[in-house]
Amino acid sequence: MSSVERPPTIVRWTLRLEETAALDGAVQALEPTIRSAFGTGRRGSVLRGEWLGHSIHPVLTDVVLGTWTSATVLDLFGGRESYAAAQRLVGTGLLAVAPTAWAGWAEWSAAGSRDKRVGVVHAATNAVAIGVYAASWVARRRGRHGTGAGLALAGAAISGVGAYLGGHLTEAREVASHDPAYDEVPQAQPPTPVDAALR
Repeated sequence: MSSVERPPTIVRWTLRLEETAALDGAVQALEPTIRSAFGTGRRGSVLRGEWLGHSIHPVLTDVVLGTWTSATVLDLFGGRESYAAAQRLVGTGLLAVAPTAWAGWAEWSAAGSRDKRVGVVHAATNAVAIGVYAASWVARRRGRHGTGAGLALAGAAISGVGAYLGGHLTEAREVASHDPAYDEVPQAQPPTPVDAALR
């Protein structure tokens, strides 16, 4: 893509979000508590995945989103016999939310100001999605599977926005802990015969 081409709308929206100084009040209000609870000491080190060599937050989000997505697949294609399994999957995702959020907050506490603005919106969006999925679980428990399935679809749409913002932070902005050894750039190696054949 040429550097003079206009970026896609969602990219322009995300860049504006990074520049929204109005979010700084929320950032400043949250920052001391988040840093104390999740960002410092051994707890912060564990939650950032320093023991693993890179951030554990993206791994944990796969558990949450994977179980919720699986529930929706069962809702759409599993029939009545899958109602109980879909409810269990929604519940499993809800149980996995807390450690996932803690790891995300640990990463957020070490981020720069532009990324913290996006992170606040990411967290708020995910909080709404969690509430919708919790309502889905309650509806299913009360035997209103259709309502639960509809709420799960709404939750998927909302969490998709949160996932986009999270992906922006980890991929475009590189807000993710990793071992410094990964920063060491290896010497360029000549392509292997297999690499050459694939080109």
